[in-house]
Amino acid sequence: MVHAYILIQTEVGKAAAVAAEISGVPGVTSSEDVTGPYDVIVRATAETVDQLGQLVVAKVQNVEGITRTLTCPVVHL
Repeated sequence: MVHAYILIQTEVGKAAAVAAEISGVPGVTSSEDVTGPYDVIVRATAETVDQLGQLVVAKVQNVEGITRTLTCPVVHL
């Protein structure tokens, strides 16, 4: 399993709606609106890195109101 945090910037005033919509995407385990340079932080899980990429590109980035994403895979050092 691959776990990742997806940091999301949204259009002004769209963070709550984006977080709510993304929370229903299969593979998303949590979605929170936050303050700071990013507006929403998502925790996601996939079987492989390729599937994680497909989740981000095909599902997450298609949510209306998102302007930028940064995907941070979890590593165990």
